Amino acid sequence: MLETTPKPSSTPMKLWRTLCAVFCSWGVTLVSTPAGAQDYPHKTITIVIPFASGSGTDQIARAYAQAITQLYKVPVVVDAKPGASGFIAAQYVAKAPNDGYTVLYTTNTTHAANEHFFKKIPYDPVKDFSPVALLSKGHMALVVPPNSPFKTVADIVAEAKKRPGQINFGSGSSSSRMASEMFKQLAGVQMVNVPYKSNPLVITDLMGGQLDFMFTDAATGVPQITGGKLRALAVSGTHRLAALSQVPTMEEAGIKGYDMSYWNAVYLPAGAPTAVVKKLNDMLSKSNAHPSVQAFMASTSGEMSFTNPEGLAAFQATESQRWGRVVRAAGIEPE
Repeated sequence: MLETTPKPSSTPMKLWRTLCAVFCSWGVTLVSTPAGAQDYPHKTITIVIPFASGSGTDQIARAYAQAITQLYKVPVVVDAKPGASGFIAAQYVAKAPNDGYTVLYTTNTTHAANEHFFKKIPYDPVKDFSPVALLSKGHMALVVPPNSPFKTVADIVAEAKKRPGQINFGSGSSSSRMASEMFKQLAGVQMVNVPYKSNPLVITDLMGGQLDFMFTDAATGVPQITGGKLRALAVSGTHRLAALSQVPTMEEAGIKGYDMSYWNAVYLPAGAPTAVVKKLNDMLSKSNAHPSVQAFMASTSGEMSFTNPEGLAAFQATESQRWGRVVRAAGIEPE
């Protein structure tokens, strides 16, 4: 009788395949975890900003980029994607990989104001992002060309009452626009908004005599003011700025109840690993003490206002409600 070798049972083979699958999955986890979180950052970080190069957002983003590069020995580049009220930059980051290497450095424009200025925006300021940190707050200055006939805020109000709808102002951000809209509302006058992609572009036309005035963020405006290229009539907060100590507040200039500020914050795409979010928050916190960041804040009278991710989420929710009230009070219909 011919002997045959019995076929091996399939059970050991199934067990072997199962163990292989388990070990392989463990291997993937062990390899991917450090690259995704524990080793972060290990390659170039791109900071995307929603306004043009030279804007206040661009300048402070570059200060943080310098600090992170020096402190963590990793390249950091700043990528300006201006236009469409920040839509372009926000959409770009929302659709980017959520590994922590594409960062949105933005302001209240994209994450508190746009949802009230527009009937529909192409991103969700809450669901499409992972909050990382609120960084700072700042105020603006009402500026005119050096040869402007307006010497005081009262001069603008008087002329606007004499010629309703004939005085214009430029705006390169939601903060810039709302500062002027609030001015209109509290002064009881009609003036015309001329929108731009960013404040540096407004300043160019203002100095060229194509506009009557604007509210500019301190980072963009202070160098032009101290250099004699613009004249500041007032600042938008409730106290004077150290960098412009001779310039009165809007309330001191006669506009009672006036107070308008802006803020800067950092976000990652939605679903970013918690460990990466925490590490980036720590990196930004340590960067606050770096000379590049300290020098920028001092030169623009910016106010540090650092939070953890949860703090930014709560602050953003409150700010969204506040901006909604301001926009409605100004009588602005969503576009």
